[in-house]
Amino acid sequence: MAHDVRDLPAGPSDGLHRFLGGSPLTVAFRLVLLSILVGVVLAAIGFDPWNIITSIRLLFRRLWDLGFDAVNWLWRYFLLGAVIVIPVWFLSRLFGSPRR
Repeated sequence: MAHDVRDLPAGPSDGLHRFLGGSPLTVAFRLVLLSILVGVVLAAIGFDPWNIITSIRLLFRRLWDLGFDAVNWLWRYFLLGAVIVIPVWFLSRLFGSPRR
């Protein structure tokens, strides 16, 4: 086959497309949405974007003060998230493209 696609040189955007995992605009849109979602979750647990180190220290202090209630709280949220995350991860591994 003289005109096989594998014989053609890669275009300038092929490497970028492969590196990003999609078109740059689509990847940027997904990252913006994911950043907003993570920001809402972090705000719900008391993180402040302007003073992140103090927010992390305050989170650990609150966890220490709560004692075993914090473990119970974290366990419940872990289970709640795992109900969604684990099956999605498993299905993406099962039906995803094979890695080389």
